[in-house]
Amino acid sequence: MKIACVQTDVEFKNVNANLSLLEKTVRAEISQGTELTIFPECFTAGYCFDSLDEAMPFGESIPGPATDRVARLCAELKTFVVFGMLEKSGDRLFNAAVLIGPDGLVGSYRKIHLPYLGVDRFTTPGDRPFEVFEAAGVKIGMLICYDGGFPEAARVLSLLGADLIVLPTNWPPGGSYMAEFSINSRAMENGIYFAAVNRIGTENGFSFIGKSRVCGPIGATMGSIDDASSGILRAEIDPVVARTKRVVRVPGKHLIDRMADRRPEMYGPICEPHSLKRPGRDEPV
Repeated sequence: MKIACVQTDVEFKNVNANLSLLEKTVRAEISQGTELTIFPECFTAGYCFDSLDEAMPFGESIPGPATDRVARLCAELKTFVVFGMLEKSGDRLFNAAVLIGPDGLVGSYRKIHLPYLGVDRFTTPGDRPFEVFEAAGVKIGMLICYDGGFPEAARVLSLLGADLIVLPTNWPPGGSYMAEFSINSRAMENGIYFAAVNRIGTENGFSFIGKSRVCGPIGATMGSIDDASSGILRAEIDPVVARTKRVVRVPGKHLIDRMADRRPEMYGPICEPHSLKRPGRDEPV
């Protein structure tokens, strides 16, 4: 599968303008042979809302108007798209990502790990298990931004069979370590492809750093945009490589299999509930 990671600015509170940019970009990518085009977190309306009341009018159901519009595009062009959006469900708002293909909505994900930043101060933590979806023979898991700093999330998706994890993100200053170290680590730890797609520009006083990156199953960087400029990062995903977990480096002497060599019986504390207070939510800032 040929993928394209679109590092771009987002027009705050202008869903139509952002979806028009998506449509224009995806149409152009078809001539490049792209089969999956990935856009940043909260792409439809932006991220830096200051209250739930301000953000709620920009939330949509899934499926809903935004996903239906992109589904029509994907049906016409026989392609797949991932983008971030705000999902409204009753009186709750989720930071979500969707995967859409020629047959419509393939799947969605609600951000599970929430930093105290931007709209995530007011969204509800994701309430559904991690899930892997299939697109053109490639098994895809979705995470969003802060999720990438929790190795448990990528590991669960890998155990569910993900070949590729996509991470729409809105990294601000301070997030460069994620781009420079964590993405490669998540790929290497799990023997998968990992595509992190960040935005650029400034919104409501916050700037975004770009640094989108695609890493391969051994953890090597396949491509990156190392600054906050607009651009499209392309890469090719081979699911056979991601599914080959056992690597023989020296026959009979050096073999690596990070799935088979796990010791889950020793990992109990990871799954124990904790009593730590969440900064900004459970205690004063």
